[in-house]
Amino acid sequence: MTAVLKNPAERTRFFKFAIVGAIGALIDFGIMNLLVGISQTPFVIAGTISFICAVISNFTWNRFWTYPESRSKALIGQLGQFSLVNAAGLLIRIPILHYGEPALDHFMISLSLTSRIHQILSHNITLAMAVGVVMMWNFFVNRYWTYNDIDG
Repeated sequence: MTAVLKNPAERTRFFKFAIVGAIGALIDFGIMNLLVGISQTPFVIAGTISFICAVISNFTWNRFWTYPESRSKALIGQLGQFSLVNAAGLLIRIPILHYGEPALDHFMISLSLTSRIHQILSHNITLAMAVGVVMMWNFFVNRYWTYNDIDG
């Protein structure tokens, strides 16, 4: 984290990574809410599908905008590394969704909210927590493994 704070190039990369992550989060939240709300897909499955869609978007944006100088690695190899990092991120994310949402939903019920409101809130707040945790993992591992072919 110190390198990000002290190095202007790393701060810019982190800022771009965060913007890309915000776009990915919009995709993630949008698809998850559509799948749960329209097709009644179970939350963890919907959250997994939405995560995969966000990963595809994030790889594309990061490859061509956040780390445009990272071209010494073949596209397929770099996509493989990015996918492995994100698969690990998914392993971090699923328990947060699985265990966090019921606990938060139980809390929301105690607030006497309507069933639809507390469900929407608990799904989205849980997903936001998972996105925040996984974003930090993804940035540092991708920066120092997937995109390690660029100067700091």
